[in-house]
Amino acid sequence: MKIAPSILSADFTCLKDELQAVEEAKADYIHIDVMDGHFVPNITIGPFIVEAVRRASTLPLDVHLMIEKPENFIDDFAKAGSDIITVHLETSKHLHRTIQQIKELGVRAGVSINPSTPAEALEEVIEEADLILVMSVNPGFGGQSFIPASLKKIKKIRKMLSACHSKAELEVDGGIKPSNIGEVARAGADVFVAGSAVFGSDDYKRTIKTMKEEIGVTE
Repeated sequence: MKIAPSILSADFTCLKDELQAVEEAKADYIHIDVMDGHFVPNITIGPFIVEAVRRASTLPLDVHLMIEKPENFIDDFAKAGSDIITVHLETSKHLHRTIQQIKELGVRAGVSINPSTPAEALEEVIEEADLILVMSVNPGFGGQSFIPASLKKIKKIRKMLSACHSKAELEVDGGIKPSNIGEVARAGADVFVAGSAVFGSDDYKRTIKTMKEEIGVTE
């Protein structure tokens, strides 16, 4: 069970301080949302920011590429210091090849699906992935509300992973907060992306501690 604060909601005027604060608060991953303005209606950051985050934090960098033609940028994000690179099933024409491309660079490979994409679309690649990311909001903006129907999908994907004896992590991104993280964990998730719930709180340490308590993690 891991908490992955998303820097999409961090204060970029003091990003190093923000990163150090969530690390001290015992976050497990740093989640980095990369958006291109085409696949999603927003533009965020590129490899140079990932490189800067790598210098500022010792936590694993969980890089989520919400971009078209991700295969053209994987090398750059790997060189920047990514520990996990996740691509969207909806954007990769040759997803199996893209997964292998990530792994050949010594990086863990993740596959993400949007709310409207059925769990069954993962069947042909689920055994290859190191991480499955379920979007529980429509990607593109932070601060959205969790889509309740995502719980059914999370349960279904957990069964799919168990059926093929996969050790892949099941991550959920979108609208995760202390009041619903327990329910999401019970559905089968084990990595929880939290942006505004963490960076919008007054006390990162208390918020992350509360979230971990809700999913049964004790220090």
